[in-house]
Amino acid sequence: YEPGGNRWAMTERGRGALDRNETVFRVGPSSMEWSQGMLVIDFDEVAVPRPPAQWLPRRISGRITLRPHFVTGKVFNIDSSGNHRWWPIAPSVDANVTFGHAMPGGPDWPDWPDWKGHGYIDCNWGTEPLEKGFRRWDWARGTFDDASSVILYDSHRRDGSHECLSILFDPSGRQSEFAPPQASPLKRGFWGVERHAHHDPDTVPASVEVLEDGPFYMRSVVSTRLQGKKVRLMHESLSGDRFANPVVKAMLPFRMPRRSR
Repeated sequence: YEPGGNRWAMTERGRGALDRNETVFRVGPSSMEWSQGMLVIDFDEVAVPRPPAQWLPRRISGRITLRPHFVTGKVFNIDSSGNHRWWPIAPSVDANVTFGHAMPGGPDWPDWPDWKGHGYIDCNWGTEPLEKGFRRWDWARGTFDDASSVILYDSHRRDGSHECLSILFDPSGRQSEFAPPQASPLKRGFWGVERHAHHDPDTVPASVEVLEDGPFYMRSVVSTRLQGKKVRLMHESLSGDRFANPVVKAMLPFRMPRRSR
């Protein structure tokens, strides 16, 4: 994400492009490797056009390193039948990003600054499509000033049930759950995706910046107060109802192109 326009790369590739072992996962020209206690991600992809800011495909390459403060061991069911699971692997990591000079070919965007900050690692998997299990969900993660982290996973399921996982992690990795906080609606984006943000009583959450605004998914930065402390959250909202629409699915190849390798 940058002021002059975002870059988006999410290419689907065939089985022949996949190579993996216990520590390395490689798809096409990009890879993830667990090495010396950190996750190293090398990427060399093509960002799809996003008019009006970007009319032509653009190469994007570099390296991301994620060094966890701790690794958790608990996996959660996020639906009522266990078909969908979520593992907050590392709720807090030190993140470093370098552009254009960690991959073969040299820097193609030398004006892009390197970046460092905080981030997270998690993983979802399941035995059925997302839209079969969920009507919608709101997910959010943030780090407090005292270095503790919070994650909220508020799922409205297709079977009519509802659950909001509300989890705190202290700097040493100790985990505790707390009563789900109140949720209030946020302004919908261009495509009208429903989204809600959690907050303490007498607090009004605010959408600080919208990063992605699509037909079934929104990603934004939200400012709120939780457990008596101010925090900025990376927030996402997904509409399973929208994603199930055949028209929306027909639009996916324009954002997620497909390659055999």
